[in-house]
Amino acid sequence: MLAAMPQPPAAASRDEPVIRERGDACPGALRLHAADDGFLARVRIPGGVLTVDQAALLARAADRFGDGHLELTSRGNVQLRGLAEGCGAGLAELLDAAGLLPAPGHERVRNIVATPMSGDGHPGRPDVLPWVAALDRLLCANERVTALSGRFLFAFDDGRGDVAALEPDVTVLGGGPRGRALVRLGPAAGAVSVAAQDAPRAALLAAEYFLDAADAAGTRAWRVRELPPEHALDEAEFAARLAAAGIGAARVRDVAWPYSPPPRPRSGGTGPRGTLCVLSPLGRLSSEQWRVLVQVADRDRGLRITPWRSIVLPDAPLRPPAGGPARLENAGLVVSPDSPWQSVTACTGQPGCAKSLADVRADARAVVQRARGPLPVHWSGCERRCGHPRGTRWVDVLATHDGYRLSVHGQALPHRADLAAALTAARTGTPGSADSADSEDAVKK
Repeated sequence: MLAAMPQPPAAASRDEPVIRERGDACPGALRLHAADDGFLARVRIPGGVLTVDQAALLARAADRFGDGHLELTSRGNVQLRGLAEGCGAGLAELLDAAGLLPAPGHERVRNIVATPMSGDGHPGRPDVLPWVAALDRLLCANERVTALSGRFLFAFDDGRGDVAALEPDVTVLGGGPRGRALVRLGPAAGAVSVAAQDAPRAALLAAEYFLDAADAAGTRAWRVRELPPEHALDEAEFAARLAAAGIGAARVRDVAWPYSPPPRPRSGGTGPRGTLCVLSPLGRLSSEQWRVLVQVADRDRGLRITPWRSIVLPDAPLRPPAGGPARLENAGLVVSPDSPWQSVTACTGQPGCAKSLADVRADARAVVQRARGPLPVHWSGCERRCGHPRGTRWVDVLATHDGYRLSVHGQALPHRADLAAALTAARTGTPGSADSADSEDAVKK
């Protein structure tokens, strides 16, 4: 019998509602997290959108207060690590000066992802980035939403289905007929249709509806999918709430939700300027690498951090002397769509995380060139599997006390002693041996 993919706590079945016995300890830029390598700050970047000046300031903060590196998260945010105790006030002052820090009570609830290629001129697809900015303003002006956990996720998808696949709590899908948008509550099959201009306010009201349901359930749920069945969100009630707020809404019972894979690394077009999609191996950049990104970015278009730990640079220069691709590659960043790094991720691992059983990043680097295939691979230092891929099948490489255990949803792995060989077999779909009765394989380091 094949073993199913281990299910993270956030994806628990509604038949087994999560009962939270503690408050949300999700870090922010004001509430720092004590890690083994120093304090950690997570800076929320709504929609992943950064101006050139804001990005330059983040590099300065990494050098001044941290370990000189910046990390990209699976929600398009930026983390600073290795922060010294007592640096909070100085860091907050620096971030506030760049417009990266709202009122303290709202700082951790601005979890908004958006289609990173939105606004690329594709017919029928709206530019959702103005919706992101509008929702961010609404969140920061609303005291009720300060009760949301730091895990609650909004997504604005322009219709192609990329960020809609990330298991958001509130999804706004653009590109509907007559300029309308669909608002989806958690993993529901249906949605509520609203006028495009009402989409940001509808997303805010969806969050308030969730908070009311969470209060009624009494389970201290952090995510929509954690609500018990008797308190599940209902599209008909949501449509009624929207109507009461003056927003015309119609329930859509069944939606053919689109899907699009993440943008691949690319070096732009054939003209003097084009869109670059840049990947940093394992989502970690030195401040020097980050500054190269800032230098290549167009002054007016800025940078967009994606939920897949890449960076999109719209309208960037492609040709020498300012030509982006060569400068980025020379800095150790990836712009080739054939790079194995595009589908390899890892948690922090040792030495930064006390719970990790291995230096997963070092081990991933050691075998990345030999472990290629169609499925993404995620390396986890412990059972929490922080930062694992969403919306797709993936190979799970889990550190144990005596090596790594591999699993993949829906297929068996051959029993092999070599980690790279086992990964390659898993990712290319090589069938398991006849006597393989499980999709997990313990592999020695």
